[in-house]
Amino acid sequence: MSYAARVHAYDRYSGDVLATGWQQAHRAVSTDLELSRGLVLEDATTGFVGAVLRWENGLVVLEDRNRRRRSFPVGPGFWYEGRPVLIRVPGAAPRPPARTPSGSVAAAEPARARVAAASRIYVEGRHDAELVEKIWGADLREAGVVVEYLGGIDHLTDAVGRFAPGPGRRLGMLVDHLVSGSKEGRIADDVSRSARAEFVLVAGHPYVDVWQAVRPELVGLARWPEVPREIEWKHGACAALGWPHADQADLAAAWRRILGRVESWRHLEPGLLSAVERLIDFVTG
Repeated sequence: MSYAARVHAYDRYSGDVLATGWQQAHRAVSTDLELSRGLVLEDATTGFVGAVLRWENGLVVLEDRNRRRRSFPVGPGFWYEGRPVLIRVPGAAPRPPARTPSGSVAAAEPARARVAAASRIYVEGRHDAELVEKIWGADLREAGVVVEYLGGIDHLTDAVGRFAPGPGRRLGMLVDHLVSGSKEGRIADDVSRSARAEFVLVAGHPYVDVWQAVRPELVGLARWPEVPREIEWKHGACAALGWPHADQADLAAAWRRILGRVESWRHLEPGLLSAVERLIDFVTG
């Protein structure tokens, strides 16, 4: 049984930046440049242009035509002869590129502010949104894609109708517990049969709650507990961990504790990783 409505003909529209290597598709890539005295550089952030006087303690000193001097950190963020460069001291081995939490290569230069793309990604709840932001936030901001949370998916078909997806306006939805026979699966099937299904993708993970998408060893468990159906899953998980769970404030504190230990994609389960990557691929075209 299929729970995904995939687009069949990809159309190009303003703001689409995804293919292989989508984060850098429309940005020049910095190259390494070894420092030498007299080399004329421009600082990308301030626009200061000057010749290299000296470098020491991780800083390079530039002097402009009016003999004003300024110091800048050695590394990325410079232009040389119209191209972005990463400067390094003579004899220093180039450092590997910085990575975002999702594993993408981080931008070497500050990114310009983008107008939000027409396409969106919906998630079920606030915790889903916060986890997606922590790991994929830099990638999504680079693409101009906004993530919104729905507060559940019982009325997902209505939400799709209000969004009115179409050419250049795609909608992706991240759904918890998307497995055969589940309520979520039936709702996803309804969406896949809608008139706008061509421009909609429902992608999900098999976990009852997005907390389970965090690798259990981060909270000292070999695996997340099996919680009886009559007990709300978050309450059962906190009880198994010995954490307070009397009210919503306790659950919010527990989530902050879990989220604080997540630093990169390596701390998440493959089921969530693949679902989010599919959604980013889809909404950015």
